[in-house]
Amino acid sequence: MRAKTVTEQDILAAIAPVAQALGLEIVRVRLFGRQRRKVLQIMAERADHTMTVEDCAALSRAISAIIDVQDPVGGAYDLEVSSPGIERPLTRLEDFAHWAGHEARLELDRLVEGRRRFRGVLAGVEDGNVAIDLEGEGETALIPYAWIGDARLVMSDALMKPQAAPAAKP
Repeated sequence: MRAKTVTEQDILAAIAPVAQALGLEIVRVRLFGRQRRKVLQIMAERADHTMTVEDCAALSRAISAIIDVQDPVGGAYDLEVSSPGIERPLTRLEDFAHWAGHEARLELDRLVEGRRRFRGVLAGVEDGNVAIDLEGEGETALIPYAWIGDARLVMSDALMKPQAAPAAKP
């Protein structure tokens, strides 16, 4: 889920080592827009789930040259490099374990019990499945990670607390 299309996967393969050399990991690569206005969005973070403006600038400079030389986008594009943010996408299996206890929205690539979208509190990872306590359900559901097309955290007070703590320090 870090990169969905072949082009995005090629870009991820090209830039991941550069990001790693900067102490960053690529969270997600997305290429969207029309022929006239394409946007290449790269989300990255440090192992401690932080990302500074300086990190964004350094990563942007480092990957621009690679992308320009390899030209996987095929024409003009705008490059956006950012942190995943608070309502972050969950793109790696370990993300679901790390953010256990927080509310998330999942969208599957297939129907399960007549629906594709689920919302609930993440309960970790079990044998390659995402464990989630769904709204209105008594038991924890296990959803195969491979079935998840899109997932992200839901804004909450609990999610905001850790983000506010560093700003409060002098």
